[in-house]
Amino acid sequence: MSGADVYAGAVIETASWARRALALAVDWFASTLAVIALIGPAGWLDDPNSGFYVMGVFALESAVLTSLAGGSFGKLATRLRVVRSDGSGRPVDLLRSLARALLVCLVVPPLVFRPDGRGLHDLAAGTQTALLQDLRGA
Repeated sequence: MSGADVYAGAVIETASWARRALALAVDWFASTLAVIALIGPAGWLDDPNSGFYVMGVFALESAVLTSLAGGSFGKLATRLRVVRSDGSGRPVDLLRSLARALLVCLVVPPLVFRPDGRGLHDLAAGTQTALLQDLRGA
């Protein structure tokens, strides 16, 4: 099944790379703004660790929101959802969400992917990213 997996008995296409990259950009921008709000603009510019702070906020935000709402802030804003790829239709739990977010932070896992578009981070967590409209029809 190239480009698709089974979700609650229906075939669901994996979201496009462009849409997922847009969601990541929205997440990173929001995480950067959160860090700036916490440590101030001068702290963000002067602290050599500010990039790690942004990454930490991103990982935490992504993991918590994925387990509670089905996707990170960026995914929700771009109408994407992270679902289990086992066909159960169950939400992604916090541990899987955290593992997935940490693998995304390593950069390489999302860049190595299967023909259906799922990266190593999705394979390791047993998830896939799908369009909200496809899930509503499932």
